[in-house]
Amino acid sequence: MAALLPAEWIKNWEKGGKSEFVQLCRTLSENKSHDSMGFRADIQQALYELAYHVVRGNLKHDQASNVLGDVIEFREDMPSILADVFCILDIETSCLEEKSKRDYFTQLVLACLYLVSDTVLKERLDPETLESLGLIKQSQQFNQKSVKIKTKLFYKQQKFNLLREENEGYAKLIAELGQDLSGNITSDLILENIKSLIGCFNLDPNRVLDIILEVYECRPEYDDFFVPLIESYMYMCEPQTLCHILGFKFKFYQDPSGETPSSLYRVAAVLLQHNLIDLEDLYVHLLPGDNAIIEEHKREIVEAKQIVRKLTMVVLSSEKTEEKEKEKEKEEEKTEKPPDNQKLGLLEALLKIGDWQHAQSIMDQMPPFYATSHKPIAVALCQLVHVTIEPLYRRVGVPKGAKGSPISSLPNKRAPKQTDSFEDLRKEVFNMLCYLGPHLSHDPILFAKVVRLGKAFMKEFQSDGSKQEDKEKMEILFSCLLSITDQVLLPSLSLMDCNACMSEELWGMFKTFPYQYRYRLYGQWKNETYNSHPLLVKVKAQTIDRAKYIMKRLTKENVKPSGRQIGKLSHSNPTILFDYILSQIQKYDNLITPVVDSLKYLTSLNYDVLAYCIIEALANPEKERMKHDDTTISSWLQSLASFCGAVFRKYPIELAGLLQYVANQLKAGKSFDLLILKEVVQKMAGIEITEEMTMEQLEAMTGGEQLKAEGGYFGQIRNTKKSSQRLKDALLDHDLALPLCLLMAQQRNGVIFQEGGEKHLKLVGKLYDQCHDTLVQFGGFLASNLSTEDYIKRVPSIDVLCNEFHTPHDAAFFLSRPMYAHHISSKYDELKKAEKGNKQQHKVHKYITSCELVMAPVHDAVISLHLPKVWDDISPQFYATFWSLTMYDLAVPHSSYDREVNKLKVQMKAIDDNQEMPPNKKKKEKERCTALQDKLLEEEKKQLEHVQRVLQRLKLEKDNWLLAKSTKNETITKFLQLCIFPRCIFSAIDAVYCAHFVELVHQQKTPNFSTLLCYDRVFSDIIYTVASCTENEASRYGRFLCCMLETVTRWHSDRVIYEKECGNYPGFLTILRATGFDGGNKADQLDYENFRHVVHKWHYKLTKASVHCLETGEYTHIRNILIVLTKILPWYPKVLNLGQALERRVHKICQEEKEKRPDLYALAMGYSGQLKSRKPFMIPENEFHHKDPPARNAVAATVQNGPGGAGMPTSLTINTVRLEEGTTEETDKLKEKSQGVVKVINKAVNATPKVTTSNGNSASNSKIIKEKDEKEKSGKEKDKEKKDKTPAATPEMKALGKDGKDKPKEERVNKDEKAREIKEKTPKSDKEKEKVKKEEKASKEEKSKTIVTIVESKSTAEKEREKEPSRERDIAKEMKSKENAKGGEKMPVAGSLKSPVPRSEISESEREQKRRKVDTHSSPSHSSTVKDNLNELKDSSAKHYINHTTPTLSKSKEREVDKKDLDKSRERSREREKKDEKDRKERKRDHSNSDREVPQDSTKRRKEENGTTGSSKHSKSESPSDSPRLTEKEKEKNKSKSSGKEKGDSIKAEKMEKSSSGSKKESRHDKEKTEKKEKRDSTGGKEEKKHHKSSDKHR
Repeated sequence: MAALLPAEWIKNWEKGGKSEFVQLCRTLSENKSHDSMGFRADIQQALYELAYHVVRGNLKHDQASNVLGDVIEFREDMPSILADVFCILDIETSCLEEKSKRDYFTQLVLACLYLVSDTVLKERLDPETLESLGLIKQSQQFNQKSVKIKTKLFYKQQKFNLLREENEGYAKLIAELGQDLSGNITSDLILENIKSLIGCFNLDPNRVLDIILEVYECRPEYDDFFVPLIESYMYMCEPQTLCHILGFKFKFYQDPSGETPSSLYRVAAVLLQHNLIDLEDLYVHLLPGDNAIIEEHKREIVEAKQIVRKLTMVVLSSEKTEEKEKEKEKEEEKTEKPPDNQKLGLLEALLKIGDWQHAQSIMDQMPPFYATSHKPIAVALCQLVHVTIEPLYRRVGVPKGAKGSPISSLPNKRAPKQTDSFEDLRKEVFNMLCYLGPHLSHDPILFAKVVRLGKAFMKEFQSDGSKQEDKEKMEILFSCLLSITDQVLLPSLSLMDCNACMSEELWGMFKTFPYQYRYRLYGQWKNETYNSHPLLVKVKAQTIDRAKYIMKRLTKENVKPSGRQIGKLSHSNPTILFDYILSQIQKYDNLITPVVDSLKYLTSLNYDVLAYCIIEALANPEKERMKHDDTTISSWLQSLASFCGAVFRKYPIELAGLLQYVANQLKAGKSFDLLILKEVVQKMAGIEITEEMTMEQLEAMTGGEQLKAEGGYFGQIRNTKKSSQRLKDALLDHDLALPLCLLMAQQRNGVIFQEGGEKHLKLVGKLYDQCHDTLVQFGGFLASNLSTEDYIKRVPSIDVLCNEFHTPHDAAFFLSRPMYAHHISSKYDELKKAEKGNKQQHKVHKYITSCELVMAPVHDAVISLHLPKVWDDISPQFYATFWSLTMYDLAVPHSSYDREVNKLKVQMKAIDDNQEMPPNKKKKEKERCTALQDKLLEEEKKQLEHVQRVLQRLKLEKDNWLLAKSTKNETITKFLQLCIFPRCIFSAIDAVYCAHFVELVHQQKTPNFSTLLCYDRVFSDIIYTVASCTENEASRYGRFLCCMLETVTRWHSDRVIYEKECGNYPGFLTILRATGFDGGNKADQLDYENFRHVVHKWHYKLTKASVHCLETGEYTHIRNILIVLTKILPWYPKVLNLGQALERRVHKICQEEKEKRPDLYALAMGYSGQLKSRKPFMIPENEFHHKDPPARNAVAATVQNGPGGAGMPTSLTINTVRLEEGTTEETDKLKEKSQGVVKVINKAVNATPKVTTSNGNSASNSKIIKEKDEKEKSGKEKDKEKKDKTPAATPEMKALGKDGKDKPKEERVNKDEKAREIKEKTPKSDKEKEKVKKEEKASKEEKSKTIVTIVESKSTAEKEREKEPSRERDIAKEMKSKENAKGGEKMPVAGSLKSPVPRSEISESEREQKRRKVDTHSSPSHSSTVKDNLNELKDSSAKHYINHTTPTLSKSKEREVDKKDLDKSRERSREREKKDEKDRKERKRDHSNSDREVPQDSTKRRKEENGTTGSSKHSKSESPSDSPRLTEKEKEKNKSKSSGKEKGDSIKAEKMEKSSSGSKKESRHDKEKTEKKEKRDSTGGKEEKKHHKSSDKHR
């Protein structure tokens, strides 16, 4: 502390220091208030510093005494302050050795004696100092005197001569205190009498006080008399006397056998309440000590835990008896009465009289809830709360109509104030309840009162209109209420004995809380509360023990009694019980049904707790959501989901929490828990999502709501009205409907990219399906349950859904579709009301108007969904129409309606026949059936009118659908890519819809729509689509193909049907004119017989694709193709040899997968069985389509008809499609090259007699193959010519011929040879025809040989092209030169059949063997050039059509491939040749002569006409993957392979065999070449395509 007295003042004391010091003291005394401690400290320091300067000799004592004389007047207590300063200096100076300083101090005190009184100095200074100052004579005597006085004051007892006391005095005293006090007698009057008695009879005042207390104990009702009496009497005694006397009284009862009377506790409590004694003073007199209480509490916790351990332990029967005996002994020990707890007795008394303050401070000294765990205290505290809340409860808490029993307030004015408002509750009542904790269970009535007050508060809290300040107060109160619920109400409920009413009462308050708060409370209750108190620990263990007992005995038979036991147990401890039940359900799913049935005795609160427990179990982080194999969802999750669905449907449980949990999981990118939503919607709304629906059910699903409910589902869905309403309300109240839809739609793709990761493909597919199915199911629920307003209000427009929310287009339209339907129907109703015209035409017109109004904005909106060029091919109107309609709009399922109506009739008849049914029930049932029947018929009528209106609308719209700004092929590509494929795998009904829609577009005679192309593209190459499907998508895709095949089979089955439904329809035009004009010229239509050829080709393509998928060994391919095949079984396979090929492949799968992949084995076995049962219905190929070749002259005649003549064979009909696009140009080009090409082909094919390929030769062709080999031996050139003509020549051979051997040979062989071979070739073809006819007659096996028609048909096509103007030829030549400049790059093939799996792993030779296997069974022998021609038609859109394109190999790579292939297969082919040589020799002799006898002029003539060679026959069985692309390779290899000239014929053969597989290999290089390909397409693409086609024909 800084010095207050500077040294300068002392130096200049007389000049200015003295006045400065006086001024300082004055300021200090004025500034500070008199009571302030600060003032004393400062003035003391100032005086001390002054005196210290005197002691040190810096200032004279008289100067100091003078100035002190001035200062002393400033304050009254200044002398006392100065005495304090002297006291301190006295101690300090007495310790110093310097005598001078002590002298200076003595002189200063002497000088100041006139300022401070002697008495004060004697009190504060040392006796020796006093002696030196002369204030006392001798310090020793002074000390002795002071000791005597102190002893007398503090230690000497006042002795009353007890003998002098007279008993009469006490008798009079007792009479005085015991008299009737009801009159005017006051405590003051009695006190005077008592004083007189003490004086008169020499009574001991302490004993008098003791007697007053005794009398007060006996007369507790006279508080108002005794309390003032004792208060007045105490003025005569020491303050501690009363406390000591009470302490002695308590001490008296502290013997082990003693019991403190309650009257004593009460007297002590009243005296404490009136502050006549202090609690701290009395508390020390009471037993037991606080330490003993803490020990006891700890012991209780340990005991509780031991009990729990015993309950959870498995005890063997022999040990049980010993355990019981030990327990009995312990119980006997416990029965010894514990010593009296005086602290608790006093506490109880305090609570009874309402002294909450003192009671609270006693409870604070003890462990939490220790005091209230003693029932009397808990009851006393409850009573106090009753009294305190009485006025408020009477005002707001009493239920209507209840009288209640009012509770009178305490007579005690010092008791806590009674509450009049909710704010008062917070001050005292909540505090009291917190001390009660779980022991509120002792007073259920108070429990109910508190809960009702809570309800009343929540009502006020939730009503708006209060001020901001009030709101804040209410918020605080609300949080207090939640705390009370957590700490008091729920724990107390746990300790109550199965009190269902309390549970319901509590739910009354709980249901006003948002579910987040409720679940938080349940979480605390379940996971924390039970560990907070020994009693609750025991209760938890007992509940689990009891739950185990019940669950062990629960079966379907004893659901009722077990349910009642579960109900009883759940009223008090639902969290513990449900936790155990759920753990059992997760292990044993067969418990689900009995458990759900047994939960019917639960209270509303318990149902809510159950919902929380389910969510907690689902969110358990320790549980794995997948099984160990990582391919399936864990069974515990499936069980819980199933339980969820059942329990939420059956009981009125709030769903918000569960739905929000699923939404949160989706937000976090986890879709496992969608299983729960799926189950809940299925059970509550009766909307089932299953891939196993029968066609009857599917048909029913296309009708109205009533038909769906009756015939669309497996289980008859009854009574879902209430539960679906509950689900709808939960979704709307918490705004979860649209978010869940959008999250699912987004998560569907997220499954693959976010969740897929390391997971097994099977599981990813399952999750994807689950996500998709749940979306479809959930969307269906919303569409059928939400009102129009609700739906439209929530679902945004289609462009917002797709562009802002990034919803996939199929899902976005799925969600918007009901909205469009609602909109249109409401607009239509408005227009009908506006004008009341009943004519059908008026109605239709109004309907179309309402459609235009609703759909116009949609047409505008969809434009933003795709690139502008998309809308060149299909109009936005067509796109929106396709996506917005459903099966309900397109067709009425009459057979379904009839089926359900008949069922009802049968039911009614059964009811009539039933003798046992009571009449009134009969009547009810019949009424129900009749009502249903009427509803169904009404619905059918309504749907029929609707469908007619829709078809009228489509008729008007159809002309604007397809714009034909590019080719029809482009249009079909866009239609399939953007409409059909995405929607046909969306749901089973959508699959049916897509097939139906294609047929409808055909039937409407839609301009620019080629039905033929559309079907061809769908059937031609299904590998890619099948391979990229999930399991459920494969099932839907199968349904789609099944419906498409059904239509095709219907047309195929009967010429009349075909002529009626397809004959004059633009969809079956084969010449597509560039102008967009669809002429009805009969010559342009595909005739019936050729259509049958086309259908056979489609069946063949399906077989080829199926076999390929089955042979990949890939899990997904095999599973998906088996699913698809199972679905299309009614319509495919129809042809016997195709069926056999499939059967063999499937049998092989069954054998291979039996041990490895049981699920594939099961699928294959299932299909195999069904396939066998279909076998009797399969037909030979010649019955499926007409196979015999027409006579030659007939063909010649057709040439005059021009392109597409009625008698034209299939090869031409569709091929001529390209005429308008300049195909004729190629004829000239190819003529120039044909001679060289022909020779090369002859030699090449000659050298490969044994090659069999994926297009496949049937076994019947083997003879011809053998003949070829014999001819090979006899003479090389002849052999070449002959072999080239064999009808069984395969695509591979042709490929080889084309594949690069042509030009090297061309260089090598002179012109004469070329000419000779060309001459010889054509006659050979005639001979082969004869051979074919003979062999067909000889044996049925040879049915599979190919027809010769193609040669003639091609020649007619060439003739036709030659007639085209020469201008086109010039253009063609220019284009050709461009192509050559580009290195003869090959145009990719649309729809070419390529495996989606890289096949580099399989060696070429293995692939050849596989092909052989397939082809021995599956070759269709008819000359299906339709395949190739359709493919040519597709070429223009190759770049758009998914990505089935195959760019060329570079020259160097081809070289390497060929070399490798050569080495591998050279040896094999030689060995095969040797084996068959012997057989061939004999046949060779038979045919060699006839082969030579062919006139040469026909060859020349045909050559002049079209440059073809006999090799055109090979195109008969050509596969789409081979035809259009091989000529370019000829060009390439021409440049790169001249070095191969020297090799022998056999080597060539092997090369050719391999190069065909090399062409297959090209698919590997797709990705590398895509960019090059696109450039090529834009420049020389079309010309190249045309060139391929015509060159194929020439070949």
